[in-house]
Amino acid sequence: MKGLYFDCSSGISGNMTLGALLDIIDDEKYFLNEIKKLNIDGYKIEILKKESYGINGRYVDVIVDGKDEYGHIHHIQDENSHNLDKEHHHHHHEHRNLNDVNEIIDRSSLDDKTKKLAKEIFLKVAKAESKVHGKPIDKVHFHEVGAIDSIIDIVGTAILINKIDPSFIVSSVINEGHGFIVCAHGKMSVPVPATSQIFADENVKFKQIDVDTELVTPTGAAIISTLAKDYTIMPEMKLEKVGYGAGLKDIGYSNLLKVYYGEMISSKSDMYVIETNIDDSNGEELGYAMEKLLKNNAKDVFYTPIFMKKNRPAYKLEVICEKENLDNLLEIIFKETTTIGARFYKVDRAELKREKIEIDTKYGKISGKKITTPKGEVYVYPEYESIKELAEQKNIPLKELYKL
Repeated sequence: MKGLYFDCSSGISGNMTLGALLDIIDDEKYFLNEIKKLNIDGYKIEILKKESYGINGRYVDVIVDGKDEYGHIHHIQDENSHNLDKEHHHHHHEHRNLNDVNEIIDRSSLDDKTKKLAKEIFLKVAKAESKVHGKPIDKVHFHEVGAIDSIIDIVGTAILINKIDPSFIVSSVINEGHGFIVCAHGKMSVPVPATSQIFADENVKFKQIDVDTELVTPTGAAIISTLAKDYTIMPEMKLEKVGYGAGLKDIGYSNLLKVYYGEMISSKSDMYVIETNIDDSNGEELGYAMEKLLKNNAKDVFYTPIFMKKNRPAYKLEVICEKENLDNLLEIIFKETTTIGARFYKVDRAELKREKIEIDTKYGKISGKKITTPKGEVYVYPEYESIKELAEQKNIPLKELYKL
């Protein structure tokens, strides 16, 4: 299981993310060809090597000078403030709302997976700006995020993430600076309101360090909060590549976003088990609760018949889930059952390597799973719903398809 670990000790911004991920795939031509699918002009991309305290990183500079796709005139430099020696906030940025940005993405010839990820990142910034400015989300006009440079940063990140196709993405606790910066709305404290709101909305773990500038831009906050599933120390990995995304400003130490790519060594993953005993819910309520839990990312849900105090027949509900889904699943249990308390605890889970496949048969394609053991033995298991659908379409006994 291969994935990415983001070391955000120098913060994170859009162009730093591009630089680090480009370092990993090491294919600038692929990136530039894919970004052309946005079908917008009036910009150029320079990809340079920059040294920061003796370490080389890749710096992606999106330069906009001329007319954009709507015919507006502008002259823009990169939006990531802590990476520039000059105050980027003094440059004029085109104002677009979320619908404008989504229209650019939707009409592009990028693949659907890339579009979906890019729009998810933009939505987080829009929601944060909406709360900060007290306006409906469709009335918010972006400043930095509405500009072409930020569209390139976010869509480019989606392109590179889908090229790498990691099975997991984990981040360090995010380092943010302090002090004040000058932006479109005047002088603001660090982190700026949009970044702070994204941190709050997405439960991002961060801390301020003794660096007198902005280390995390709203774009960077939106990117990492969308990608990362946890904020912790690096898991045990067999590293294959390390990507360095460079910033330009001297922050007193290497101004680099480090992204590690490699294979998770341990086959064990941290999971949680939720348990509760229920003696006063009926079968329909319990069945509905199970459906809701499974639809909300529970890995497994099951009931065990038990006897409680006063010899009452009852059921023990057990739910297996990842840490990130724990709170939401507890909320569903309290809402959909009659229990007034639940216990939960952390467990290890060993998993075999698996991948989704399609199995060709003389009757048609069947979805399945290819399972590989640590010794390299391979097993293929068809998906029941896929077999059921084909059996009904072709009027074939289910057992005949299983034999295939």
